[in-house]
Amino acid sequence: MLDWQAPGESPEPEKSIVMIPVAAEDMVRRARRRKAGIAAAAIAVGIAGWYGHERTVDPVRAQQAYGDGVRLVRDTRYEQAILNFDRAIALQSNYADAYRMRGGAFVSIGKPDSAIPDFTKVMTLEPWEATVFVQRGFAYVERKDWSRAMADASHALALNGKLARAYNLRATAVRSAGDPTKALEDFSRAVELDPNLDNYFQRAATYQLLNDHKHAMEDLNQALAAWPHEPHMHFARALSRAALGDSQGALEDIRAGRIIEGW
Repeated sequence: MLDWQAPGESPEPEKSIVMIPVAAEDMVRRARRRKAGIAAAAIAVGIAGWYGHERTVDPVRAQQAYGDGVRLVRDTRYEQAILNFDRAIALQSNYADAYRMRGGAFVSIGKPDSAIPDFTKVMTLEPWEATVFVQRGFAYVERKDWSRAMADASHALALNGKLARAYNLRATAVRSAGDPTKALEDFSRAVELDPNLDNYFQRAATYQLLNDHKHAMEDLNQALAAWPHEPHMHFARALSRAALGDSQGALEDIRAGRIIEGW
């Protein structure tokens, strides 16, 4: 009898099992067919496994997808770039650069929570690479997680003590956490190592927070001498000029910034 029956069904009367005799030759043929079936199944599984491996570990196609993603990033088409990096990673699961670029694209579209796992994956693949700690740290800055951003900056500096971007990151997190005076030390080190536009701007902005417009002007003048067509630098200098009583100079910078932006 059945061990289970649907509700409301009447049990059927027991039926006797009819035994059909099988010849020895039939038993042998069945055994052979069973062995052949097992072998065929094993071959099929092996082929499927090989095909799956080839399909998911394909460095040539992965590199093509990655290259397409990089070009899309350059065109600021971040969503489409992410799809290409997805494909590159599907084809080669240990593709560190694809994870790194996808993380950067996620940050660019305001999705730091999606970026952080990608940067963390790169750390497992390339634990010696300091710059990825900086990238993850700036993703934490986007989340306003200052303590984790500082920790990533410090880890990056332990790997590479001359990484200007790591000093910039730590200073940004420290300033955001409420200590602009302490942040100045790291911003100054960043400027010393790499006197680029952002490092000058960030140190000048920190001086402005401290109402030290004289030093802010020095940084802004230095930056505008090298990058005269950056509107935000003109607007920042206008703020310090106004604070120092130079109303005419402030108006000139505002006008220059607007012209550059096409107002």
